[in-house]
Amino acid sequence: MKANPQQMRVTQQWPCAAPLIACRFDPSGEFVFASTEDYTVQRWRMADGHKISYPVAHESWIGALAFVDKGKTLVTGGYDGRILWWPVSGDKPQPLRAIDAHAGWVRTLAVSPDGKWIASGGNDHRVKVWNAADGKLVHELVGHASHVYCVFFHPSGALLSGDLQAELRQWDVATGKTVRTFDAKALHAYEPGERVDYGGVRTLALTGDGQHLVAAGLFNGSNPLGAVNEALVLRFAWRDQKKVRQHLVPGIQSLVWRVIAHPEGFLIGGCAGTSGGFIACWKEDVEKDFFRFQLPTVVRDLDLHPDGLRLAAAQYDKQLRIVTMAPKPA
Repeated sequence: MKANPQQMRVTQQWPCAAPLIACRFDPSGEFVFASTEDYTVQRWRMADGHKISYPVAHESWIGALAFVDKGKTLVTGGYDGRILWWPVSGDKPQPLRAIDAHAGWVRTLAVSPDGKWIASGGNDHRVKVWNAADGKLVHELVGHASHVYCVFFHPSGALLSGDLQAELRQWDVATGKTVRTFDAKALHAYEPGERVDYGGVRTLALTGDGQHLVAAGLFNGSNPLGAVNEALVLRFAWRDQKKVRQHLVPGIQSLVWRVIAHPEGFLIGGCAGTSGGFIACWKEDVEKDFFRFQLPTVVRDLDLHPDGLRLAAAQYDKQLRIVTMAPKPA
């Protein structure tokens, strides 16, 4: 069945004890995981909603989730600067490994296409690459001048990272040198009155045909405390780094927390701000979103199920919602 964004509907809704932060489906699609403000990870079985609470092991919020070992192991990155490895299955999961990874928050994690490396980025302006099997540091990449918000592996193995000041770099991991940069400066704002940078490259994706790198966040930022800004998605040609299009969500005060390139060719954004929470969708050749789906409250993260039909939305109102892009069964 093909996904139809214009038929989005909430099909499952599961409560938590605290607001949600991040969410991811495991690679098999059997489970969905979410982190919460009470420092825990929750796991639901998609078939029946059965929930398991992972024990508290981080000393702060968990902002990033990833999977290694062919989907058998969950990796969590916390605002306590640590990265932990956990079993995906089992009724009483305990940490398998813990490392002190960054000085300050771990904001982002990504796994290399071959599953051997984990990349992390944090508030110490560093991008680090770890051996997924034993947690040993393999490379440390220095060059960012601000918080690293996202890391992303291209299918070729190339590593990219984006930061608060909207520097978007492609690295040669072996040498630690920057290979290329993409002009994502539209995603950065500076407020001179409050003397604060805000915005940044919040999320990265690659289109299914491999032609376009997509970066997203906010623009037209004029008031960071009041969240006065608009959502923006930038589309770059992977071959030559040229910006080929920008995508907007007109009339909405928001930013894009997560952008997903659907295999069928459209983009999906999890958006949140003073206008509330919603999911927006864009076609390749059109600037404005062709569909948006309102949700009850702020969407902090979004993920796509392996079936291509279901989305998980981590929300501030202590609910994980599953949104299906298909009509109701007859």
